[in-house]
Amino acid sequence: MEIPEFTCLCPMTGQPDFAVLSLEYIPDRLCVELKALKLYVWSFREEGAFHEAVTNRILDDLVKAASPRYMKLTAKFNVRGGIHTSVVVEHRKRGWKESV
Repeated sequence: MEIPEFTCLCPMTGQPDFAVLSLEYIPDRLCVELKALKLYVWSFREEGAFHEAVTNRILDDLVKAASPRYMKLTAKFNVRGGIHTSVVVEHRKRGWKESV
């Protein structure tokens, strides 16, 4: 899934931060429902968050909600202060091994 309109606020300046989120996962018994994901992502629009912290929080919340076998979230933030930030976080269910 690609979420091209993620927005949160810089916790230091209050200015908006924009990112493209890419979510890859292998479900177990539950799937991520798209409308719920959209509403969840929108909830960050008025929240101050550091890039690394918000990316980890989103992954943690999605893992808690869906209990996937595997999940990877990539957040590519637009340039701020001359720096482009990409944050990649992963979750693997204990005992799950990727089949080739």
